Amino acid sequence: MSEQAEAAPEVRLRLDIAYDGTDFAGWARQPGRRTVQGELEAALERVLRLPEAALTVAGRTDAGVHASGQVAHLDLPEAVWAPEADGRLLRRLAGVLPPDVRVRAVGPAPEGFDARFSALSRRYVYRVSDEPGGVDPLRRRDVLWHRRPLDPERMNEAAERLLGEHDFAAFCRRREGATTVRELQRLLWTRTGEHRYEAEVRADAFCHNMVRALVGALLAVGDGRRGPEWPARVLAAGVRDSSVAVVPPHGLTLVEVRYPSGEPGAMAERARLTRRVRTGPEPDGDGSGLPPRTGEAARG
Repeated sequence: MSEQAEAAPEVRLRLDIAYDGTDFAGWARQPGRRTVQGELEAALERVLRLPEAALTVAGRTDAGVHASGQVAHLDLPEAVWAPEADGRLLRRLAGVLPPDVRVRAVGPAPEGFDARFSALSRRYVYRVSDEPGGVDPLRRRDVLWHRRPLDPERMNEAAERLLGEHDFAAFCRRREGATTVRELQRLLWTRTGEHRYEAEVRADAFCHNMVRALVGALLAVGDGRRGPEWPARVLAAGVRDSSVAVVPPHGLTLVEVRYPSGEPGAMAERARLTRRVRTGPEPDGDGSGLPPRTGEAARG
């Protein structure tokens, strides 16, 4: 490749993505398995005639987990992007992607944007029904059926005691060399209809299985098997508790990734700070897709 070709200017694109995770083996590309990343990159390579399209995602999701607000970025030569800037790329992707994944928006990202490192928080929703006759068949792919009646007030009483920055080792699958300290910013149950509930869960990042384990613990409170003080006792113990059920993935949806706004340079500064306090391999799961925190700087 010539020096001139190597120096060709590039543009960073932000992609807003939605998918039904039912038939995917998660976000991350895996040999011989159908993944969201694999489908999207193949579609981008096809419509843009690229030898390779490498997406960086805000949060890698597990098999069966859905997304309505996933975010990724892609670096392209400006000469490749220019003919697509009128919205053509969005339409062309819709024509080649399978029906269970969609790019909802695509365009140049703000200066310094990094889908992974610039994120301030990730927000998930977990949907549950305690309908005596089972979940509406039309919602079976994204709603968990709980066989016992639930009390959302009891679940919220328990959830309030878990908010803040803690070591969530009791609700996470441990990874070698990774910390389980996270800041849980919001955990709130809402009744959305007769026998229907949603847990909104927001944190700066999540460790593996954290959302699904928290939901499992709160469901045990909501149906009366445990008292509202129990999840906080589990948290304080600091070790993985086998009595905490990790609920199935299909009730979980990534609904929002929040980024800095306003001042120029905010995206790059957030990315710089995140990189400074996080090291290690990228985790799988219903988490942030960010490396785990390490050291006291992560706790500040």
